[in-house]
Amino acid sequence: MSRMNESMGTQGGGQGGQSGQGGQEQGGGTAGQLRDSATQVGQQLRDVGEQAMGAAREKFDDLRQQATEYYDQGRQRAQEWEQNLETYITDQPIKSMLMAAGVGFLLGVIWKRS
Repeated sequence: MSRMNESMGTQGGGQGGQSGQGGQEQGGGTAGQLRDSATQVGQQLRDVGEQAMGAAREKFDDLRQQATEYYDQGRQRAQEWEQNLETYITDQPIKSMLMAAGVGFLLGVIWKRS
């Protein structure tokens, strides 16, 4: 396109050359505007990306905190269950032994069938 403007400028005399240069200056302004617009769009995309990343990180931290709390609760319940079982066994050893033998017998029957 610039070759066309140059050739018209040399054929049309001084006036055509001036209009050709004016068109090139406008093109430079348009390119600058496009560059500015692209920069703004890029910055907006970065901002949106940072916001999304921040929200995702916050949600991840919340979920991790909740999972840690559930884990701690489960571990505490398991320890309580273990202590209760130990207390029951020491309080009633014969009954505990008979129950264990019964459970072992049932498991043996089930295992033998399969």
